[in-house]
Amino acid sequence: MNKLSVVISLLILLFHQSNAQQQASYFTDSTHQLAEVVVAVQQKATNKKIKVLSSLDNYLENNNAINMVKRGAYAWEALINGMASERSVITIDGMRIYSACTDKMDPVTSYVEITNLSKAVIHSGQAGGANGSTIGGGIDLIRTKIDTNKLGVNASIFTGFESTNQQKIIGTSMQYAEKKFYTLLDYTYRNAQNYKAGNNIEIPFSQFTKYNLSATAGWKINHQKQIIASVIYDDARNVGYPALPMDVAFAKAFIGSVQYEYHNSKSTLYHWETKLYFNSVTHLMDDTKRPNVPVHMDMPGWANTAGFYSKLEGKMNNHNFLINLNAHYNTSLAEMTMYSKNSNEKDMFMLTWPGVHTIFGKLFVEDKIDLNKNWSANISAGLSINNNTIKNELGLTSLQIFYPNLLASKTRLLKNIAGKINYRKNKWQQSFGAGFGERAPSISEGYGFYLFNSFDRYDYIGNPTLKNEKSLEINSSTSYNTKNLSIHFQADYFRIFNYIIGMPNHNFIPMTIGANGVKVYQQLPYANILNLSLSSTFRFTKSLQIAGKMVYRKGNYQSLNLPQIQPISYGSTIRYQHKNFIAECAVEGALKHTNFSPTFGETGTDDYTILNLSASKQIKIFNQTVQIKTGFENLFDRYYSTFADWNKIPRNGRNFFINVVYNF
Repeated sequence: MNKLSVVISLLILLFHQSNAQQQASYFTDSTHQLAEVVVAVQQKATNKKIKVLSSLDNYLENNNAINMVKRGAYAWEALINGMASERSVITIDGMRIYSACTDKMDPVTSYVEITNLSKAVIHSGQAGGANGSTIGGGIDLIRTKIDTNKLGVNASIFTGFESTNQQKIIGTSMQYAEKKFYTLLDYTYRNAQNYKAGNNIEIPFSQFTKYNLSATAGWKINHQKQIIASVIYDDARNVGYPALPMDVAFAKAFIGSVQYEYHNSKSTLYHWETKLYFNSVTHLMDDTKRPNVPVHMDMPGWANTAGFYSKLEGKMNNHNFLINLNAHYNTSLAEMTMYSKNSNEKDMFMLTWPGVHTIFGKLFVEDKIDLNKNWSANISAGLSINNNTIKNELGLTSLQIFYPNLLASKTRLLKNIAGKINYRKNKWQQSFGAGFGERAPSISEGYGFYLFNSFDRYDYIGNPTLKNEKSLEINSSTSYNTKNLSIHFQADYFRIFNYIIGMPNHNFIPMTIGANGVKVYQQLPYANILNLSLSSTFRFTKSLQIAGKMVYRKGNYQSLNLPQIQPISYGSTIRYQHKNFIAECAVEGALKHTNFSPTFGETGTDDYTILNLSASKQIKIFNQTVQIKTGFENLFDRYYSTFADWNKIPRNGRNFFINVVYNF
């Protein structure tokens, strides 16, 4: 069955509508239309496999440049171009947000709901460096903006259900607009029990409850100027993480901003946007609901960030340019308390993040040049300053045990530059680009203190002496598009110098009971990462089309495989659409994971193929629009894990879902 599905998928590969890197993705089945996903090179694609009320994790996972690391049913970590989140920059409306969890249980993507997302702007490599320093790329989650042409009240209510974890979804979106004032409110509630993997196997500690409130209000000074205030409040409670030894009692985030916008399409400097923002993230890990725990502990973490950015866009002759000045100040603190079972012994307390204060500032410039009818070029450059200061005396003293000469403060200068040339003629579009960039070590890599990694079961210690990680990249793409056929090929190569990775140090004793030892972050001289993707779509008729895709990645240092590198993956979809009815049959899977990293604790995964079916219909009730989408995921109830599933926790088994959206 699996081999046959693979063969079929490969045969129809030339007929795919890509969710690939560089796509413009139209989320036609959502409460709010997802306008586009913009990546390094622009290619039109659709996002048809997404449920109306899908999680943002599922939505992002459909892009060929992105994989999602799953530690449970909630809050997955985004990998861009086969690189962990430390090597990427993920923002919400241009705002930098730091996670408060040392175990990556609260990624930035967890604070946005699909119902309040307008578009996800995804850039590969240095093209994603506008909002920070990056190696792999950047994601900017742009929330829904109000259509000020629709005066009065416009609203929708939505609900959904998923059988695999008895998940219940309910929420509403409402907007009100006058000539001068407008406001938008979006609320989503999710509650899920333990999910079931294939063969009806329940996965314990995978439940979660989540509340998300997003609100925006704006005041039009005139037709060119406006002031906008925005807030996000996200509250996740009782979140289980079956791949980890601890769960989350609560994870709360407050994200607020005020911005000024000026727009004049007739002016050379046609757009100016300045934003002030603040966000606070609080996260509490504990193991109170876990049975047979050797030593009970809790691990709270806090991250507070204040920042601003000011962007100026303009057009002069054949030049389209962007200037972005941004800066932020962050404080990150995390603790761990081990509670003694013996009343005569003291509890053990330590700072896992030693109160690190980060000051970051960057000037980024970009110019898009129309050379002639067929040729264009993109040039960008940035200069950043990054300062880390340990403000907690206990934290500094603890790290000085390993680094006696450690100073409390360290400043780094980070540079990036990139260029791309594009050719377009008739049905063909080609591009070639190159770039150089640097990033500073993350807080965990530089200052982490006995951070237990449940994947390889090592305690990790940071290394403040690490050098900047540097990357040389080359990318190329070729597209062919006609009325009924489109084909796209994308290649990206990264040569990363001073590659940061944890390496065993036998001189240190582990702190965590059952740990295999201690790893200290060190640097390989270099590492190579190659990403290839091929995708296409073929339209048989106006109503019927067939699609397929394939992704290949390779990451290594000499004979050593890098961790978390995706095996060959594929997918294909048959889609039928007539008026307001859509039906889909989709196959997706991966080959056996053979290029895994034993050094990181990986053991590889088996090949798999799953089948998904869905149908949606838009109807009118009392002159109001009702959208219904239903279907089955993993129809044959396959028990499987992907390379990105922490400790090989299995993915969902057979899942029936139904989503209903009522617009009025």
